[in-house]
Amino acid sequence: MSGHVLDNPIWHALSTGHASFASGNDRAKRYPNEMSPLAGIKEQSPQAYAALGELYAPQERAILFLEEEPRPPAGWHVLQSFLMDQMICLEQPTEIPSGNCLETLGLEDVPEMVELAKLTVPGPFCRRTIEFGGYIGIREAGRLAAMTGQRTHPTGFIEVSAVCTHPDFRGRGFAKILVSAVARSIYARGETPFLGVKQDNLKARRAYQSVGFSIRRALYVAVLKRSL
Repeated sequence: MSGHVLDNPIWHALSTGHASFASGNDRAKRYPNEMSPLAGIKEQSPQAYAALGELYAPQERAILFLEEEPRPPAGWHVLQSFLMDQMICLEQPTEIPSGNCLETLGLEDVPEMVELAKLTVPGPFCRRTIEFGGYIGIREAGRLAAMTGQRTHPTGFIEVSAVCTHPDFRGRGFAKILVSAVARSIYARGETPFLGVKQDNLKARRAYQSVGFSIRRALYVAVLKRSL
């Protein structure tokens, strides 16, 4: 077992701050399908993967964050595996000035949010993803130009997630503004914001660093499905 909750953040979130969303047992847990394909396993063992398999239908994707490359046993197919940098903000996040009005997003905004996520692919976004909370956006001429929110919640930490800007509105610093606002709200609650970014996304990493995030470690993102 890892020594720090952020080394296995989905598992610890489903065991603590998001236990009310979790299904599974003491080896594998997952979020509801309509909320997120994210899942956590206690460790990479045949027993844990077997427990995970009981939670997913054969063609359903499971997304894991792992300390090491995925090593699933027979019966699983790795669709994708890549490294991301996990970043953390240990001090009060920098406030990024904005001339835009930040709008709290709710259930009535979900269709627009799903469409924006489909267009920009910030990560999985489903019709119940908004239940993670903390979603805010920027509108331009009535259109949802950018959004950001929260996701996993291991005790003491909250993940900043779904950072996306419509291509028509890029280059205006909306991502920095929204990440700053969400991170500052997390910090104000006495918890620590963190996030993940693909290692080759240097522009996003620099934006997050300008808010006060620094790289903590690398984790593997593994997208799996049962093959049996």
